[in-house]
Amino acid sequence: METSAFGAFLIKYAEIGIKGKNRYVFEDALMGKIRERLKSAEGDFEVTKSSGRIFVHASGGYDYEETVDALKTVFGICEICPMYEAPVSDIKTIGEAAAEYIRMTFPEPDFSFKVFARRADKSYPLTSMEIASEIGGMLLQKFPSLRVDVHEPEVKLNVELREKVYFYSDGIPGPGGMPVGTNGRAMLLLSGGIDSPVAGYMIAKRGVVIDAVYFHAPPYTSERARQKVEDLAKEIAVYTGPIRLHVVNFTEIQLYIYEKCPHDELTIIMRRYMMRIAEMLAEKNGCFGLITGESLGQVASQTIQSLAVTNEVCRLPVFRPLIGFDKNEIIEISQRIGTYETSILPFEDCCTIFVAKHPVTKPNPGIIRRHEGNLSGKIEELVKEAVETADVVVAE
Repeated sequence: METSAFGAFLIKYAEIGIKGKNRYVFEDALMGKIRERLKSAEGDFEVTKSSGRIFVHASGGYDYEETVDALKTVFGICEICPMYEAPVSDIKTIGEAAAEYIRMTFPEPDFSFKVFARRADKSYPLTSMEIASEIGGMLLQKFPSLRVDVHEPEVKLNVELREKVYFYSDGIPGPGGMPVGTNGRAMLLLSGGIDSPVAGYMIAKRGVVIDAVYFHAPPYTSERARQKVEDLAKEIAVYTGPIRLHVVNFTEIQLYIYEKCPHDELTIIMRRYMMRIAEMLAEKNGCFGLITGESLGQVASQTIQSLAVTNEVCRLPVFRPLIGFDKNEIIEISQRIGTYETSILPFEDCCTIFVAKHPVTKPNPGIIRRHEGNLSGKIEELVKEAVETADVVVAE
């Protein structure tokens, strides 16, 4: 276990700070998610808030790297600031503690700096400005290579006087966003590709709890393809919390569409039935929207005309967070969140197995509806069976 002299962390948030009178609701939700995530880290932690600040205090030994890695997956955290703590005392002793922080954090202290002081305890005999000035002067005496720059310092040394004195400088970036659970629940159409896991991540970042549905087509898709999707769900769940993954057997529906409909319309008609089934599962599970990984113009089913025809069958809103992203941008996010290597494993999903050689790119909604009429009489029962027999796996 890697221990650290940093006994606490200041957790900074951004957007939560503009929530007005409801801010405490989001703060409490964030604290709950932090406590939940730190259960996976070695150590004992206390999460508190004071004067618009959230703190994580580590008591006894703890694993610093493991703790930081856990905090970096909590949506709502903008910045993680490891803090060195010392007892509140006279200004000379506090200056000594500041010097110790500099030695510990910067082995070769040769930079410009500015001290920012904050006094939660207003009974302390010096003002915030006086504390900053005194500490800055003492640091200059102890480290001749330091330079004061009040406009663009290379290091911002923050000093907070509370029940203890806390020192911190540059923080570690967090994922940002809003705490999961503060903005409802939605159903993600999760395939084995690169895009849909990123879409789920991005909507969860806005505070949404994620359920997911995967369309499995045995024997045309293997169990390894299903396992790949379950693995992707687990990788997203690192950020979102547990995901209920609904695995739908789509084989009979696909074969029936293949038999009854023009082959250049297979992709769009299959997509419409996926959206119908996803919406049925969403409503059954208390979801208020659908999430897809579609990017405008990326493939035939994602032209603006195709998306309009797909939307036609949905009553719930469809969230497409990647709609304006190009592939390289999506890949970059997938690499950062750890889903890319799983997404590129060579196991086909049901869409790629049944794709037409020359799919329609500008489908006419009237013609699509007319050809879907070929399915009447049997498709309703196949859809009902697919929904009722869906297998549910909890990914965490």
